[in-house]
Amino acid sequence: MRRWRQFLPGFVLSLGFLLSCAPQHANRVVVGSKNFTESFILGEVIAQQIEQHTNLKVERRFYLAGTYICQQAILSGRIDIYPEYTGTALTAVLKQKASADPSDVYQRVKGEYESRFGLTLGPAFGFNDTFAMEIRGEDARRLGLKTLSQAAGYAPHWRAGFGYEFMERPDGYQGLAETYGLHFAEPPRIMDLGLLARALKDRQIDFAGGNATDGLIPALDLFVLADDRHYFPPYEAVPVVREQLLHDHPELRSILGALGHTISDSEMQQMNYAVDGQHRDPQEVVREFLRRKNLSP
Repeated sequence: MRRWRQFLPGFVLSLGFLLSCAPQHANRVVVGSKNFTESFILGEVIAQQIEQHTNLKVERRFYLAGTYICQQAILSGRIDIYPEYTGTALTAVLKQKASADPSDVYQRVKGEYESRFGLTLGPAFGFNDTFAMEIRGEDARRLGLKTLSQAAGYAPHWRAGFGYEFMERPDGYQGLAETYGLHFAEPPRIMDLGLLARALKDRQIDFAGGNATDGLIPALDLFVLADDRHYFPPYEAVPVVREQLLHDHPELRSILGALGHTISDSEMQQMNYAVDGQHRDPQEVVREFLRRKNLSP
């Protein structure tokens, strides 16, 4: 212990130095994403949009685990932009209670991010990717289930699966279970988000916590139960941007602004399916999307 104490001051100084020495991106923009398909696609949309309309070099740092890792990466300057969701930012990062008004949630997050973190939000992409509580379509039809309240009566006979972050976050599993009185046959399985839909289809689980724009929902005949007690807040997808980046490169405001309200729920689901279901190259999927929207030559 004494030996560790001798080294501790130097270790702390070194750690502080490393954390304070965030890389300077003079003519380079670093775009990050979380570790699931939709976030990767949105990161690629941002990256290609910048590449098409500026001379800046774009570096991609995708699949950076979940919300908390991405938040720390952008605060430390390791990334400059990443796609986030307003409801996630409000509840998981800011620890505030959400309202059902998308505009209110957006403005509260934008204001808090600017005043507390030196970050800001670009315009919303245009779709709301709320959490989707899914069962197999055949079970929904056989049991006549449409809502989470109706499904709660069958949950004691089901096995559930959720992503790690959903189990931990304040707008996640615990609050959902309390709101609907959900009790499953066994403790929920914690799984990678990309595995949940197929695990549900293959009867490894009977109830999954996915995302509303998951492209595999229609492809695998899954059914999304309605959140009839309005537990989940709005989750509008938005770019989170370091304000210093916009100060250094003000042209990025209009370039990122052009992406505002360009992606509908169905368009996002189609792009997700092209990558997850058809196994297409994400970069080509994004190039086609940008051309359709006249955002790329």
